[in-house]
Amino acid sequence: MSDYRPPFSLTGEIVTRVAEIGEMLGRFELRLEREDPLRLRRINRIRTVTGSLAIEGNTLSEAQITAILDGKRVIAPPREIQEARNALAAYERMPAWDPLRESDLLDAHRLLMLGLLDSAGSYRPGGVGVMAGEQVLHMAPPANQVPRLMADLLAWLAATEDHPLIASSVFHYEFEFIHPFADGNGRIGRLWQTLLLSRWQPLFANLPVESLIHRHQAAYYRAIQLSTEQTDSAPFIGFMLTMIRDALRENLAPQVGPHVTPQVEALLRALHGEMSREHLQAALGLADRKSFRQRYLIPALQAGWIERTLPGKPQSRLQKYRLSEQGGMVLAALRDSDKTEGKR
Repeated sequence: MSDYRPPFSLTGEIVTRVAEIGEMLGRFELRLEREDPLRLRRINRIRTVTGSLAIEGNTLSEAQITAILDGKRVIAPPREIQEARNALAAYERMPAWDPLRESDLLDAHRLLMLGLLDSAGSYRPGGVGVMAGEQVLHMAPPANQVPRLMADLLAWLAATEDHPLIASSVFHYEFEFIHPFADGNGRIGRLWQTLLLSRWQPLFANLPVESLIHRHQAAYYRAIQLSTEQTDSAPFIGFMLTMIRDALRENLAPQVGPHVTPQVEALLRALHGEMSREHLQAALGLADRKSFRQRYLIPALQAGWIERTLPGKPQSRLQKYRLSEQGGMVLAALRDSDKTEGKR
């Protein structure tokens, strides 16, 4: 049995983040119990897939990935649609995989890269570099070393007594360092950390950490690079734990704040299905078209709470509007507030 141990140190930041996350998990569980768990899980799964794919350059929006999940037709590059379908299928199958089993890791890669990579489900046959745009961050170990390195890493993971938050982050970094596949390493690394964490605490299966990583993508690559330069994955562990903490904070924050104006609130409540501008304005009982656009429609669009049915043709006479996933969350929070305050 290998006695390999990845090099990492425990900093004050890491210890603090572990404590913060532990305290917040209980409140996140209460929120899942209080709200519609299926709806919240669906929204967060879509955010997870959107964020993880966006890191790799996929341009599909949350609305488009929602449409793909619902089996609707989406006009977008075929490769990006295939990436989304694969990722949705992989996260759906995730609970069936054992994070310590190499065959399951290969199966996950096969599913994630189906129709995208000839060697899907197999370790890379040649050399590869870890890239951030055009910049080479790291030249991965030779291909003939990959099976041994992965075996050592999985053996350590099975034996380690380190906290799951730390061990999963170490695995994520070491996996990216080895870069065992010709493509799809980032997606698999993020998926596998989520799987590891969900085996410790099932709530992690419903936490969209990937969307936070996407928003801090440059820092993600810097943490990988700094860990490589220091031969110590502490910078990457600290970064990942910060992303997990911040994802929990976002999911625990009130969904409706003072920035939801009475006008936008009225529009969200009036919007049912897909409605034209004229229909919406009539539903609100507004005669002034300019006031409707400036005080109701545009702020709701800019906040991302409603979306156009024809986003590429904003001036089309066939244009209609519908709630986005985020808008649905805001509306649900408004209705929860109604119940709390005893409103009809």
